[in-house]
Amino acid sequence: MHNQDGTTGLAGHKHSLDPAVRKQELLREGEFFRSSVAHARAQIRHAARPEVMLHGAIDHATWALRARADALLKPTGTSVSVLMPYGLALFNFIRQRKLGKPAGAAAILLGVAGWYMNKRRVQQQGLS
Repeated sequence: MHNQDGTTGLAGHKHSLDPAVRKQELLREGEFFRSSVAHARAQIRHAARPEVMLHGAIDHATWALRARADALLKPTGTSVSVLMPYGLALFNFIRQRKLGKPAGAAAILLGVAGWYMNKRRVQQQGLS
């Protein structure tokens, strides 16, 4: 199975032509292969656990939401990572002062006002 230049295998590794040395090389390669198969099986077994799958799904959803928010903020020249310290400081302030309900109501009112202004702007652009 040796090529003219003494290489074998798809990776083109140089192997010895001496049968005893070649046997040791094959034994080392076999041990490496078995350990990589065992490692892959352990990774699959770990990834199949429900809490790991849930964590992966949450990570994916978080990444998708952050990418969406970054896309919305791109025209302003900022990103979620720039605004996050301010958001966390505001969240902690609201939580410490127990202003959750008033802050939620204010957020809903601001959302409704923004929706109304956007709707009005679209109607005015459509009529003119």
